[in-house]
Amino acid sequence: MSDGSAGGATGRTAGGSGAAVGDAPGTTDERTYLRWYNKVGYGSGDVAGNVVYVLLSAFVMIYLTDTAGLNAGVVGTLMMVSRFCDGFSDIIFGALLDRTRTRMGKARPWMLWGFVGCAAMIIAIFAIPTSLGDTAKYAWFFIAYTLLNAVFYTANNIAYSSLTALITRNSSERVQMGSIRFMFAFGTNLLIQSITVGGVAMFGGGAAGWRAMAIIYALLGLAVNTLSVFSVKELSPEELEGEDEPKDDTLTVVESAKMLLSNKYYLIILVVFLLTQIFTAMLNMGIYFMTYILGDARLLGTFAWAINVPLIVGLLLTPLVVSRFGEMYRVNIGGYVIATLGRLGVLVAAYLHNIPLMLVLSGIAALGMSPLQGTLNAMIAEASEHTWLRTGKRIDGLMFSCTSLGVKVGGGLGAAISGWLLAAAGYDGNLKVQPESAIQMIYVMYVWLPLAANALILFLLMRLDVEKVNTRLKEEADARAEAAVGARVTGRGSVVLGEAGDAVGDGDAVGSPGAAVAGVETADDDGEGGDSGLAE
Repeated sequence: MSDGSAGGATGRTAGGSGAAVGDAPGTTDERTYLRWYNKVGYGSGDVAGNVVYVLLSAFVMIYLTDTAGLNAGVVGTLMMVSRFCDGFSDIIFGALLDRTRTRMGKARPWMLWGFVGCAAMIIAIFAIPTSLGDTAKYAWFFIAYTLLNAVFYTANNIAYSSLTALITRNSSERVQMGSIRFMFAFGTNLLIQSITVGGVAMFGGGAAGWRAMAIIYALLGLAVNTLSVFSVKELSPEELEGEDEPKDDTLTVVESAKMLLSNKYYLIILVVFLLTQIFTAMLNMGIYFMTYILGDARLLGTFAWAINVPLIVGLLLTPLVVSRFGEMYRVNIGGYVIATLGRLGVLVAAYLHNIPLMLVLSGIAALGMSPLQGTLNAMIAEASEHTWLRTGKRIDGLMFSCTSLGVKVGGGLGAAISGWLLAAAGYDGNLKVQPESAIQMIYVMYVWLPLAANALILFLLMRLDVEKVNTRLKEEADARAEAAVGARVTGRGSVVLGEAGDAVGDGDAVGSPGAAVAGVETADDDGEGGDSGLAE
């Protein structure tokens, strides 16, 4: 590793001795790879991503309905179709990332150049010419929105998420990176939701105001994304996989897909991602709730502070809490119990029109959600490690790309549902006062559906004990390795390491490090048949 690569990795164990490349999976936690500025630099990359994400999720619908004069139902449908197209591109970019080999690594080039297109498309979306007819406006939006999501944002976001597994093998550092990342994410969320409405008005309101704010945000995102790319360096393939692992990816798409689908923990994570995106899409209807129910659109900024400050505090505390309890599993479950109860309280307070109580309970719910937000990428890394421990193969790019698919599909469904429900309820962006049916539907979207999403996430988290299972697999791998060493010393008999490890005379066993536990692949976590999705 060159000087400063992977952010100045020390390559030392806790005892100060050098760690050998290709350490067993259970030993990497003692080794540090990143300095504080690498972690901060990596985390700042979510400023760029959330400039795009928050502007689209929180404001594009009301811009299109109330400024561009388009129908919410049609817009929601176009968003969903675009997101589904986006989902297919995720798989393509994931496969491309796994096969990319450059001096910058395999993820950073995609992250760097992908955002250039993001910046251009975010401006195009909020600069729809007012002179165009409705059909042309729909076409303009759909093309720009699809290019943004299916090409440029996909390339940038998959690469950015994949860096979690590519710049460190230390699980504690991954948790820290996740927390720092999401602190930047929610800080950006807070900033954009707080200043956008006022910023649009400052630049003259209407189409001109939205266009000016989009340009400012695009330039900000471009600058921060570039800084983030050059703040870290990827580990070498040898250091990521170990000296004894295969250097070439020989897996076919079908083989990779089978490995992915056999990892039930990853499938749970995928559904959790989908639900969190639907939750977020519903919560982003807040601009409608503040405008038409509470009567002041600027309250969106107040609620943004009430939600995002506790999130940031929770993210700061997440690494400490996880370290205290020794696992992410219990921390995430406890957090979502609080989050679900908090959203139930928000529902009651909303119907009472008690704004202070809504703010307090929204903050409590957000605090409960923060551990999961800070550990999601670390959980994906654990799921990836689970596949490696069972099969001796890595499919990091495919995993993160499919995670992005869950995000995109969830966001697309959320946007579509929002548009459909608004249209079905008779919402009309040209009206100052909306019909009662539209008012009640805004209640459903902003308080009822987020509560339901949180309850479902809590149920899924109760089954996400991948850390415990990985620990058991590592212990079994160590036991097999000790047996192999003992057999070589005594020269007695043959040693069978597992299905992928062949015994060679006098106990000399061959097979990759992952194959040392390949025998576990035929037994699931409860000692029964192999993993097959969410059901055991």
